[in-house]
Amino acid sequence: MLEELVQLDKEVFLFLNSLGSSEWDGFWMFLTNKWSAIPLYFFLLILSFKHFGAKKMIFVVISVIFLITVTDQLSNFFKYGVQRLRPCYDPEISQVMRLVKDYCGGKFGYFSAHAANTSALALFFTVLFGSAYKYVGVFLLIWAAFVSYSRIYIGVHFPLDVITGMGIGLLFGWLFAKLYIFAIYKYRI
Repeated sequence: MLEELVQLDKEVFLFLNSLGSSEWDGFWMFLTNKWSAIPLYFFLLILSFKHFGAKKMIFVVISVIFLITVTDQLSNFFKYGVQRLRPCYDPEISQVMRLVKDYCGGKFGYFSAHAANTSALALFFTVLFGSAYKYVGVFLLIWAAFVSYSRIYIGVHFPLDVITGMGIGLLFGWLFAKLYIFAIYKYRI
């Protein structure tokens, strides 16, 4: 059963990865670059200040730091615990896939930290802002999905790496948002 799932994952990866073209490579490389999201993070900081005020915004920033640390380190724990090769290191498919980046990254890829981190941030802010900025939440969730897919497009993660990362990120994003809301009301911050 597990072998069949892994084989299906490789087939889906090869299909999705092969859809790429040199005309779109720059777009997906930009999207997957963590530094390209700095304007978005700055916007979220301003929106947090506007929505919560300075004191609560500081707790938002602290929560985000802990959230990203947890999802990122959990990803590293699984990468070295599971030791699933990234597509570009997998001898079965590495010669037939498209690697858009100059390098592949670390040897292991289960699960995607990019997918986990962006999904966690997206749901965290979606829950915190609620209906006050519902379009921001929709945008953030779409952004997280695109960043997650970019990992398949550029050839560094299998679909299950990305889906698992998104699931973990959504879980922790929701959990940290609920903890933030609880702490704010419990301690009247």
